[in-house]
Amino acid sequence: MAGDAPYDPDQDPEERRGVRKGYRTLAKSVEGSRLSEHQHNLNDYSAQQLTDQVKKADELFHKVKGPQEATLDSAFLLMASNMGAQKARAMKSGSGSFDVDDFVSKLVTFMGGAKQLNVDDSDSEGEDVNGVPLEWDRIGRKALAKSRRVPAMGFMLGPLSIEQKKRKFTQRAKLEKDKADMRKPQEIKEEDIARAENETTKNVVTLETILAEEEGPINLFEFVINPNDFAQSVENIFYLSFLIRDGKVALETQDDGQVVIFICQQPDTNDYIEGLKKRQIVLEFDKPTWERAKKVFNITKSKIPQRPPARTRLGDKWYG
Repeated sequence: MAGDAPYDPDQDPEERRGVRKGYRTLAKSVEGSRLSEHQHNLNDYSAQQLTDQVKKADELFHKVKGPQEATLDSAFLLMASNMGAQKARAMKSGSGSFDVDDFVSKLVTFMGGAKQLNVDDSDSEGEDVNGVPLEWDRIGRKALAKSRRVPAMGFMLGPLSIEQKKRKFTQRAKLEKDKADMRKPQEIKEEDIARAENETTKNVVTLETILAEEEGPINLFEFVINPNDFAQSVENIFYLSFLIRDGKVALETQDDGQVVIFICQQPDTNDYIEGLKKRQIVLEFDKPTWERAKKVFNITKSKIPQRPPARTRLGDKWYG
C-alpha cells in the first residue's frame, strides 16, 4: 500500500499535501493528453513522455505513507496503463495496414539477400534468394536484443497452417412407423354425448323419486352415502346438485348443526322477482370424510340402490 516507509498516520501534513499535488498534476497531464488525442493526432503524446510520467510517479511513491496517497498512486497507474493500451491499439501493425510483402522484402535485404523479393526464383524452403545465402544469425541477434524468448515461427503472424473446422451434420434417421401400430383417434359422436346426458337425467330422476318417498327432512349424508362404494357416493352428490339447482330440493342447516335435504315446491319466475336468490355452496367430500360420516351416522345401508359400473362408449368401443 505504501512506499519505502511503513504506514505513518503522523506524516508531515506539508509532505502529504505535496505528494497529493504531485499525483494530481501527473493525472491531469495524462488525462489532458488522452482527451486531446481523441481530437488531434495520437502521436502528439509519445510513449517516452508517458514513460517519464510513470518514473515521476515512482519517485512520489517513495513518500507515500497513507491510504489516500496510495489510492492516488493506483488511480494514476490505471490511467497510465489505459493510455498505453490506447497507443498500442493505434499502432499501424494490424492486419489492415501491415504489408507482409514489404516486410519480407526489407527482412531479406537486412539479411544480405536481394533487394527485391522474387518469389519465382526462391526455393521452397526460403534458405536463399537468387542464389545469395541469407544471414539468419544477423536477424537472430537483432531479435535477441529485444527479447530473450525463443522466437516461435508458427505464431509470428498467426499459425502457418490453419485447419478450418468443418461442422459435421449428423442426419437423423427417419423413424418409420409400422402401419399396424398406427391407430386412428376415437371419434365422439353426437349420439355418444346424448347417451351420457340421458344417463345423468335418469339418475337424477331416480334420486328425486327416492327423496319424495321420505317423510320429512333427511340427513344429507344418510341419503347420499353408499357405505360400500365411495365413487357412487360422490356420484350421488353430483346428481343431487341438479335437484338443488333446479329448486326441486331444499338444503338447510338445522339448529343442532345437521345438514338436511327435503323435497320442496319448485319456485317460479315471480318468486325470483320478489327477491328469491340462488345460492351456491362448495361441499368438500373426500374418502376420510366418507369414512367418518359412516361411523358418526351409523350408515350400514345405502338409501340409493347400487348402480352397475358405468361404461362409457367412445366411437365404436365401450370403456368400463
